[in-house]
Amino acid sequence: MEESLMNNYTEILQNELVPAMGCTEPIAIAYAAAAARKLLGEEVKEIKLCCSGNIIKNVKAVTVPNSGGQKGMQVAAILGVLGGDSDLKLEVLSTVTDEDREQCRKLVDTGFCKVSFQEEGPKLYIAVELLSENHKVKLEIANQHSNIIYMEKDGEVLYKEGEEDKQDVISTGGDRSLMSLQGILDYANAVDLSLVRPSLQRQVEMNLAISQEGLDNPWGASVGKTILETWGSDVRACACARAAAGSDARMSGCPLPVVINSGSGNQGITVSMPVVEYAKALSISEEKMYRALIVSNLVSVYIKHYIGALSAFCGAVSASCGAGAGITYLCGGNYQKIGRTISNTLGNVGGIVCDGAKPSCAAKIASSVHAAILAHHMSMKDQGFHGGEGIVEEDVEKTIRNMGYIGKVGMQSTDREILKVMTDQVDVNSCV
Repeated sequence: MEESLMNNYTEILQNELVPAMGCTEPIAIAYAAAAARKLLGEEVKEIKLCCSGNIIKNVKAVTVPNSGGQKGMQVAAILGVLGGDSDLKLEVLSTVTDEDREQCRKLVDTGFCKVSFQEEGPKLYIAVELLSENHKVKLEIANQHSNIIYMEKDGEVLYKEGEEDKQDVISTGGDRSLMSLQGILDYANAVDLSLVRPSLQRQVEMNLAISQEGLDNPWGASVGKTILETWGSDVRACACARAAAGSDARMSGCPLPVVINSGSGNQGITVSMPVVEYAKALSISEEKMYRALIVSNLVSVYIKHYIGALSAFCGAVSASCGAGAGITYLCGGNYQKIGRTISNTLGNVGGIVCDGAKPSCAAKIASSVHAAILAHHMSMKDQGFHGGEGIVEEDVEKTIRNMGYIGKVGMQSTDREILKVMTDQVDVNSCV
């Protein structure tokens, strides 16, 4: 593989595998608010928050981390202003204190933070305006959870994406258009692990910790605990339970950090925990496990880049495709078998919809990982779905692109209708 392509995959991994505390959508709001407060430099008198539908959908029902059980966009923005540290990016709320939490409870129903909806524009969009006694600032985030695209103070534009060299503002993170399944496998086999080991090791350690928290304590709907109590403890059950348990804790406000994938902590947990469980059960070497995690992470990023950061397509599916590919790689599967695992997974659970971040995400993760494990076992026996059957093509690259088109284009109207239902903008009884 050419050195430039090797470097591109390394850059993608290093850009993707970063820590975040809690669900990344409320954290992105908190980050925007904290960064705006830093720009303002004075005590905040009023917050105006404007978000895209997908941000609203993913914040509505999830507990804001380190909030003491509070939920919602206003809570995320207020906590970001009161106690957030924007220098910590997606761990912005790790500095929140008991005093901040109590003050947030008092402010949330006073009109201190006003929220509006941005209908057009990027699927991932957050705009925060802060007013103080003497100043006014505006800050916008788009496309990625910590990607600041606009900053203004007292009417003066301080930064606008595209109007200056943005190299010092945000890393490009690598070119996803250069990715392919064969390229991912070639990279995983050849890369010097010392280049990516710190990121992968951190992913394993952090995601195992929150997964164990979800298994040890009654977070959310206790999907992970229920799986172990009812399915037994073989590697298939443990793989599903580990992934689900991390989401159980994370969706219900556990403050432990997660190393994310494709901008999502749930996807970061899903791509990593099943691979770690299979490596342990099969007594796979640490080096081989890390190379399998490279496959898992990059396959997930590859599929998701066709879909976009946020959509009506459940990211647990693309992440489970990555986990299934990583497991097949662990078991000695070649390009054909790994590709078949991906196609078998997409042919099964490719239609799971995203109706926002919340405790039921853990169940969707468990279902998707279960489907990926089935897809893996089918593939190892040279069984699978064939080209022309639904969205599946003989070429896995085409299957991935088909699913990307459906997720990005075909499910746009579905996304809008889900948001209407979630925000009580439609009388579903009138449709019956």
